[in-house]
Amino acid sequence: MNLLSFLFLVSMVAKSSQLTCQNNFRRPEYTDISVECGTSLISLAILICPVVYTGYNESLLILNHIFDKPECKGTLDESTTPPVVRFTFPLNMTNACGSNFVTTSAAGTGIFADFSNIQTVNVSGVVHSHDPTTGVVTYNAELKYYYSCAYPLEYLINNTQVEVSASSIAVRDNNGSFISTLSMDLFSDFNYTTPLVIPPLGLELRTNVYVQVQAANLTDQYHVLMDRCYASISPHPTNSTFFNLFVSCSKDQMTTMHENGDSHHARFSFPAFRFIEQQNQTVSTYYLHCITRLCEISTCNDFKQCNNRRRRDVRSTGLSESTTLSSVVPILTRNENSVSSIDPGSDSRMGLGIALGVLTLVIIVVLVAAAVLYRKLRHF
Repeated sequence: MNLLSFLFLVSMVAKSSQLTCQNNFRRPEYTDISVECGTSLISLAILICPVVYTGYNESLLILNHIFDKPECKGTLDESTTPPVVRFTFPLNMTNACGSNFVTTSAAGTGIFADFSNIQTVNVSGVVHSHDPTTGVVTYNAELKYYYSCAYPLEYLINNTQVEVSASSIAVRDNNGSFISTLSMDLFSDFNYTTPLVIPPLGLELRTNVYVQVQAANLTDQYHVLMDRCYASISPHPTNSTFFNLFVSCSKDQMTTMHENGDSHHARFSFPAFRFIEQQNQTVSTYYLHCITRLCEISTCNDFKQCNNRRRRDVRSTGLSESTTLSSVVPILTRNENSVSSIDPGSDSRMGLGIALGVLTLVIIVVLVAAAVLYRKLRHF
């Protein structure tokens, strides 16, 4: 170690004495990194005190070997106890500070058992130490902090985390979700500009209902693709009567697809219907549910092909809990048969019928009386 390197390390130790390290001025541990897998950003937080203890500072922690981009450098945050170095970068293939994007596919399970290809994108990388020593040997241990975020591209929530440790290496795997970017809205017009207002007595049957599933603040590399949309009597469709509007390429003949897998929103429409088991009720009430995936722009066309999204027998394996995107407001339709109709001319017809009945009765009475009188006259 030369003189310059020695002076540099002395300056770092002097700076570390100003940090609030307390019990964290120690050797690095695998728990020193935390990862937040957001919908548009990934954030890393690394405890700085063990870094300084090893002989480095925040400027010597390099994200994915990128030295020349200021937005990829760590920032010291002393407002927390203990202090940390923060890295924040966008969730985008083109400028994710050198992160690796790997998409894997597997057969669907549980509520997604209808689909043979469920994708997950894994975003990973490493923050490593840069040793300023220029001599032949160094006394500083190498630090490596691995991170990984797994995003299921079929819309379910499954947040778990696994931590793996090794000597001077920290690995943190998290599951993220894009579910918070999604919304489902109902409209009354083909242009999707007028929200659907459902009257208290329900929509008339065959009223067109326009449905839009949209992703907000989503990275440009993905489009929204609906795999299945269905209606159920219960807001929680388990063990409830349901009706499939479409599943993959198979759709009800009354359902019309307008856009799917081409942008950040997907759209379809259907005429309002009612469930037969609610025929004795004045209003039929049901909820919409859509299983939606994100597809990378380069692969969206593949998922639109029927052979890649073929239906399979539904077998629930119970491997994961899932949440589908559902309409908050129920759809109400009017049961036309339960509404009484009154004919304006019914009163007059009823009066005429009564009059004819009375007249008939009078005629019968007169005829009977005449017959009796005739018989008596014959006896005289």
